[in-house]
Amino acid sequence: MKKSDLISALSEKESLRGKEASEIVNLVLGGFTNALRKRERIEIRGFGSFTVREYPPYLGKNPKTGQRVEVGSKKLPYFKVGKELKEMVNGGKKGQS
Repeated sequence: MKKSDLISALSEKESLRGKEASEIVNLVLGGFTNALRKRERIEIRGFGSFTVREYPPYLGKNPKTGQRVEVGSKKLPYFKVGKELKEMVNGGKKGQS
């Protein structure tokens, strides 16, 4: 599913104009982005949680030349799937409509 698919689904389900649905989706995603930028945890019960993980620097390898390259430390978003979503994806009965 792409962002545009989410906007279309919201627009159809809630009888919104495309622009209104787009603003809502952008507001939610912007809120997620701002929370992660502030290193806050996002938890959506039954779906999962988002956090930011820090990774230390390491020595990598350039695939073209084979030369060793220093890769700096970085922070990346991390998603941990919730129990209910995991069960639904694996065909469990809980949470199915």
